[in-house]
Order: sequence, then C-alpha cells, then structure tokens
Amino acid sequence: MAPMLDPPRDCPLCPRLTAFHAANRRAHPDWHNAPVPAFGGLDASLLIVGLAPGLKGANRTGRPFTGDYAGDLLYATLLKLGLARGDYRQRPDDGLTLIGCRITNAVRCVPPENKPTPAEAKACGPFLVREIAALPKLKAILVLGRISHEASLRALGQKPSAHVFGHGKIHVLPSGIRLIDSYHCSRYNTQTNRLTPAMFETAVRLAAEL
Repeated sequence: MAPMLDPPRDCPLCPRLTAFHAANRRAHPDWHNAPVPAFGGLDASLLIVGLAPGLKGANRTGRPFTGDYAGDLLYATLLKLGLARGDYRQRPDDGLTLIGCRITNAVRCVPPENKPTPAEAKACGPFLVREIAALPKLKAILVLGRISHEASLRALGQKPSAHVFGHGKIHVLPSGIRLIDSYHCSRYNTQTNRLTPAMFETAVRLAAEL
C-alpha cells in the first residue's frame, strides 16, 4: 500500500490544532477546515515548503497558499517564471496548474495566530518525510521561513544547526538536493520590507535554476 502523504481529515496528532479546527468548523462550516494537502504533481523537481495554512487562505480554500496575500505573491512569481500555467484567482477551481514544482507546508493544519509550536512541527514531520520520498525527480527545495527550513532539514536527516538559515542561501545536502532559503512571502514581511517582491523572485528563480 502506498504511504499516506497527507494527514487524514480528522488527524489527532496535535490537540491544540484539532480544537482550533473544530471551532472553525462551527464558525465556518463551508470552509475546508482540515489538513491541507500538497499541490502539484509527483514528477516535480522543485518542492516549495511553506509554514502552515493561513486561516482565511488555505484553511478556507483547501489548496496551499490560495486565498491570501502570500498566495498572491507566490503564484504571481511562479507564473512569471514559467513554473505555473493558467490564471490564479484565489480559489482551488481556477484551473491553475504547476509546472515542475509542488507546494506543501511544514505544518498541514492552520495554527492559532499563524504560529505552530515546535511540537506541532515535529508531529507533522513524518508527512514531510514521505512527501520528499515520493518525489523521485526532486533536485531542490525552496523553504519559506526558518520553521520550514528546519523542518525540511530534519525531514532530510540533517541537523538545522549545521545549516544556518539566511535569505538567498543555498545548502548543498549529502543527498545532492539543494535547499534554498527565502523569507516567507507573508504580508507582514513585505509590508516591513524584510522581503520585497524582487527579493522573492530572485530566490524562486535561483531554486528553479538549480
């Protein structure tokens, strides 16, 4: 039997996140309100790893980075660089397709205040391990933010302390996979100019070229 790449809808591993989902299901019964599966084909050579679903973004729509500002910037960049085809319209039925890349999150469930705990990232770690193992053509991983950076390194059997996060840095891992760091494309990071659209495009382009 093939390994389960995505957590089940009622995944019990993180009590705090389970309770948060339950509360949101009561408040918004028409939302996805469950672990968000990865987006893109298993033939991808580039994996993009975000932090976690946004409350009114992927947690609502059921597709990574869909329905919030971070997705606006991410998908516009992917379309510009030829890593996606179609139109991004902030909904999962917009017909957008990815080319040579796949998108997932270090934590598959929305956390309160967009802040997963270290224990929650660890609990979701096995799903990222399986995700990476299921991509036979994988050559590069673009990580968005420090938590995604550390989760991806652990999933690859590496110690985060041996690979310090830094925007635009390239880490060549023993497996041959390149891990590229970027600040997360969140509204907060762009509003504070920690990350500009040009900086983000440069990081994505670098990952695509690798």
